[in-house]
Amino acid sequence: MIVVIHHNPQCGTSRNTLEMIRSTGIEPVVIEYLKTGWTRPQLQTLFAGAGITPREALRVSKSPAEELGLTREDVTDDELLDAMVEHPILVNRPIVVSPLGIRLCRPSEKVFEILDGTAAPATFTKEDGETVATSKGMPSP
Repeated sequence: MIVVIHHNPQCGTSRNTLEMIRSTGIEPVVIEYLKTGWTRPQLQTLFAGAGITPREALRVSKSPAEELGLTREDVTDDELLDAMVEHPILVNRPIVVSPLGIRLCRPSEKVFEILDGTAAPATFTKEDGETVATSKGMPSP
C-alpha cells in the first residue's frame, strides 16, 4: 500500500500521524509541504478527496490567516486557495493519502480510517503519552 503524508516535522500531530503510519509497517512517502509548497489543483484534489472545504482546511493557529484577513466570512474559496498556494503554512496538516482515502488527520488517529486495520497495533501511544485505540483496537459495530 502506497501512503503519502503531507508533513510538517515541527508539528506534534504530524509527527504522531507519521509514526502511526509506520506502526502499521508502512513507510510512507513524506512530503514536507512547507519546503515544496502547494499547487492549486493539488489542494483542490486533496480537499475534494477528504470531503473538506478550503475554509475547513485553513490553519488559523500559528499562521498568518488572521493578519491576512482570511478568517472573515466573506473570503471566498478561491481567495483561500490563492493564499494557501502563496503561504503553504495556511494549510492545516497533516493530510494523508492512501488507496483507502484522503484525510486531514486532526486528530492524528483519523489516519487509521484509511490504513489497513489488520496491520495496525491495537493501541498507539502519542508523543505526549496519550494512548489511543486504533481501528484494530476498536470494537466491531
